[in-house]
Amino acid sequence: MAKDLDYYAGLDYEIKLRKLTEDEGGGWLAEIPTLPGCMTDGETVEEALESLNDAKKSWIETALELGRIIPEPSTEDFSGQLRVRMPKSLHRTLSEMAKEENVSLNQLILYHLSRGAGRKL
Repeated sequence: MAKDLDYYAGLDYEIKLRKLTEDEGGGWLAEIPTLPGCMTDGETVEEALESLNDAKKSWIETALELGRIIPEPSTEDFSGQLRVRMPKSLHRTLSEMAKEENVSLNQLILYHLSRGAGRKL
């Protein structure tokens, strides 16, 4: 299939929605983070999404006309595994903390990473 407007417009891009404050004019902001600057707003979520669809097509048309690379949606799958190198002293400190809490080192690190990312376990 040719990578033309129809191809890119049919891709399932991630959309982010955010309610705008009254100081920002109210309504909703909709954007496609993968396409830098592709954003719009509307009074309702539906209006913002409809407008975003038009903005997406315009963004892609302009990029094609200018011969720019058009990023495609990410298809990454995450395994949930991560290897991290750390100083021996930090490894020792974390291991001691895990032993004091009677949890595995993995559980302790996951707990602290989650708290740092603003998540509660």
